[in-house]
Amino acid sequence: MSGAVPSQAAKAPLGGGVSVGSETFSFAPWSSGHRAAIEHALSRWVVAQAPGGLGEAMRYAVLDGGKRLRPLLVMAASEAVDGNPVAALRAACAVELIHAYSLVHDDMPCMDNDVLRRGKPTVHVKYGQALALLAGDALQALAFELLTPEGDEVPGVQQAALCRLLARAAGHAGMAGGQAIDLASIGRSLSEEELRQMHRLKTGALLQGSVMMGAACGTPDRRAADALSAYGAAMGLAFQVVDDVLDVTADSGTLGKTAGKDAAADKPTYVSLLGLDRSRAYAQELLQQARTALAGSGLEDTRALLALAAMVVNRDN
Repeated sequence: MSGAVPSQAAKAPLGGGVSVGSETFSFAPWSSGHRAAIEHALSRWVVAQAPGGLGEAMRYAVLDGGKRLRPLLVMAASEAVDGNPVAALRAACAVELIHAYSLVHDDMPCMDNDVLRRGKPTVHVKYGQALALLAGDALQALAFELLTPEGDEVPGVQQAALCRLLARAAGHAGMAGGQAIDLASIGRSLSEEELRQMHRLKTGALLQGSVMMGAACGTPDRRAADALSAYGAAMGLAFQVVDDVLDVTADSGTLGKTAGKDAAADKPTYVSLLGLDRSRAYAQELLQQARTALAGSGLEDTRALLALAAMVVNRDN
């Protein structure tokens, strides 16, 4: 089938069906199957035997919680370009390890000082600040180890491409740089473009990087690669816009993290800048941008990517 998108937003929670043209894509079996494979691989690769309780803290940070959105984006993009499934699973787990490490560090007292994550105490609350810091460091290192396996199942050129994409998404030109802007912006008024740039780096870079890592598991042509990049950029920004909305509309029990903390910390958000209704409308605009990008990709099957886009924008936690 073509990469055409439906004319209306598909409001599908995780596990729902998404209408695509004349067909309905059953997201539930696709997502549950991939999530099971990802959970099994993470459980196998994040070992408990690391010394001094480090392994236990690492596993606590990664397992038993999370939407696994970033790994699912890797898998969906890889499948769209007929990518190497071995490389895709390793890349999916690697990006989740980077995401988990970022949450561990982000929750610490020197950053956001949060006590709740994924519905349970944050790592530094459970294990102390020193072990939490080390757990985040170790998860980051493990991510790149997963991308560079021995043997020939993942060619060296592909390994290098995946490492570069992940490093760029996580480093000063991506997530870490965005977090630095975020910390420097507390109590300040940002323009819409300044806020957009902060979120493109802090949140969007790793989500877009997930899509492009999936693409790097195959050999898409320039048209497809550019379309996937545009899709990932729109989804990365949309995720943060919705996050800003949920921070003021949902409770901590639903979110699995402390609600209202951005306002309490006097952080600039889309809701504080645009208001609630305009922020929601902007998220829908970004969803349409993502669908338009996929429609022009030339890829035969983008149904999983479309379903994930709908999940990002229409989620309630």
